[in-house]
Amino acid sequence: MKIHEYQGKEILKQYGVPVPHGIVARTPEEAERAARELGTDIVVVKAQIHAGGRGKGGGVKLAKSPEEARAIAEQMIGMTLVTHQTGAEGREVKTLLIEEGLPIDKEFYLGITLDRVTGRNVFMASQAGGMDIEKVAEETPELILKEAIDPAVGFRPFQARQLAFGLGLPSELINQAANFMTKLYEAYEKSDASLLEINPFLLTKDNRLIALDAKVNFDDNANYRHKDYAELRDLNEEEPLEIEASKFDLNYIKLDGDIGCMVNGAGLAMATMDIIKLAGGEPANFLDVGGGASQERVEQAFKILLADDNVKAVLINIFGGIVRCDMVANGVVAAAKNLGISVPIVARLEGTNVEEGRWVLKNSGINILTADGMRDAAEKVVSAANASY
Repeated sequence: MKIHEYQGKEILKQYGVPVPHGIVARTPEEAERAARELGTDIVVVKAQIHAGGRGKGGGVKLAKSPEEARAIAEQMIGMTLVTHQTGAEGREVKTLLIEEGLPIDKEFYLGITLDRVTGRNVFMASQAGGMDIEKVAEETPELILKEAIDPAVGFRPFQARQLAFGLGLPSELINQAANFMTKLYEAYEKSDASLLEINPFLLTKDNRLIALDAKVNFDDNANYRHKDYAELRDLNEEEPLEIEASKFDLNYIKLDGDIGCMVNGAGLAMATMDIIKLAGGEPANFLDVGGGASQERVEQAFKILLADDNVKAVLINIFGGIVRCDMVANGVVAAAKNLGISVPIVARLEGTNVEEGRWVLKNSGINILTADGMRDAAEKVVSAANASY
């Protein structure tokens, strides 16, 4: 689950991480009042959307007076902000964060996430703050310092000091920086975050270290431990189909292609998307119905998949282990009949009750192509999608 910058900073404050003074505004009048209340010569008006690169898209601007803050807010609220992370469709700005202006000396980057290669959390730091960290990682990876964290002992003080020295901070600020990083990791771990980024991590001209920005993503699997985080969710920032899928505990992510995928198991779903691309097609979604999906859940998954107008053909790829192939087939047939499906469907079933599942599909009265193996399935569904144009 993603949250807004202002929400992330509220969490960081709970763990003693220094952040700028800021006030949330949702109208131009509130923005003007916030600027007056902050009382600084310069305030920063920041659009709140779930995407990076806001400054380049016009979503971060300086105001030298409360009146100017109001004028900027009038332009910003309701605008469609397009960044490299939103895609061409952009995001509508509904909320602003009005923050005190700070005397910037240097900008750095700090980030914590799970390294799936080592199976450990990794704390990253870089002197290339304020930049697209993905671009830095691609073009100059040597600029990113990393400390892998042993889960048995946690983030150690010597690791924090090592990163602080690596940033080239003055010696008198090393302890302050190490303390900042230690608190940051505590916030990451205790909030069950899957990502925590501070970009930029700011050194002011009066030698303060501050989290000028904050990007926090939570691990959905730990939401049961943080009931209060549910109110932080902003449904306006999420795909409507992904919201609907979450109601049925379905793992669904909308993509830009035209071939709908319904698969059981995340690994098989990833492999299915890969083989569709190898066959010359583009997947329209990631959809994992899970290993123990019920017939009702399969039917709901199919409805969500077909609610995407871009879908021109559907590939059903089921390996029956815990889930039975005949149950999945019954769910697909029920959904197809209820929705009056007009797009081609290709099904590849293997595993538990596979013959029964194939019989259900064959005798459904619905034109469903069966496939022998993943390659055959991918080639058939790509061909069917292309024929739909």
